[in-house]
Amino acid sequence: MKTVHFIIIVLISGAIAGTIHGTVNFVIVEPYLDQAIEIENRNLFASGDEKDTPEFWVEYEGYRVWQKSGQILAGAILGTSLGALFGIVFALARSSLPGNNNIKKAIVLAGIMWFAMYLIPFFKYPANPPTVGDAETVVLRAILYLSFIAISGFSVVGFYKLSKRFQNNKKFVALLGYGIFISLVFFVMPDNPDEITAPMNLVNEFRLMSVLGVTSFWASIGVILGFFWNRFDTHTETTPSYN
Repeated sequence: MKTVHFIIIVLISGAIAGTIHGTVNFVIVEPYLDQAIEIENRNLFASGDEKDTPEFWVEYEGYRVWQKSGQILAGAILGTSLGALFGIVFALARSSLPGNNNIKKAIVLAGIMWFAMYLIPFFKYPANPPTVGDAETVVLRAILYLSFIAISGFSVVGFYKLSKRFQNNKKFVALLGYGIFISLVFFVMPDNPDEITAPMNLVNEFRLMSVLGVTSFWASIGVILGFFWNRFDTHTETTPSYN
C-alpha cells in the first residue's frame, strides 16, 4: 500500500469511528452527566460555595451547551489520534492476525486493543460521573489510569513476542503469563483514592453507558479500517482461479 493511501485511510477511519463514538456518547452518556452535574450543583448550593441565582444558571447552561456541542467534534479528534495508533499496529501485525480478510483481521486487533487498553484498565479504574472525585486528586487519578493502560498494552506486546517462540498449543503459555502478570499488576496498583458519594445506581448506569460508548469506537475502527484496507491495498495476494 502506498504511504499516502495508508495515512489517508488511517486518519479517515479514526475520524469516522471517533465521530460515531462521540455521537453515541451524546445520546446515551450525556443524560447521566446531566444527572450527576445536577447533584454536584445541589452540593455546591448546600455548602455555600455557589448561590442558586439566575446568573449561575445562565453561566451553567451556556457552559453545558458549549460542552455538548463539542462532544462529537472531540470524539472525531480523539478518534483520529487513536486511529493513527491502531493503523500502525495493524500494519505491523496484520500478517500474524487470524482471519481470511482484512476486515476480520482488523476486528480481531480492535478486540485485543479494546480488551487490553480499555476493559482491563476499566475494571481497576472504572469511569465515574463528574460528581465523584476530588479536584485535588485528578492528576494522581490520571497518572494511575494511564500507567495501567501502558502496562497492560506493553505487556500484551511482550507476551505476544513470547508466544512466537512457542508452537501449536504451547502458545497458551504466553496468554496465561499475561493473565497472571496483569492480575498481579491489578492488585499491586493503588485503588482510586476518591470515595463514591453519588447514588450507586447512577454511577453503575453511567459506567455501563461509558463501556458501550467506548466499545462503539473499537468496533467501528475495526470494520472501517479493514474495509478501507481491502479497498486500497493493491498488494493483497489473491488465489488465482483456473477454468
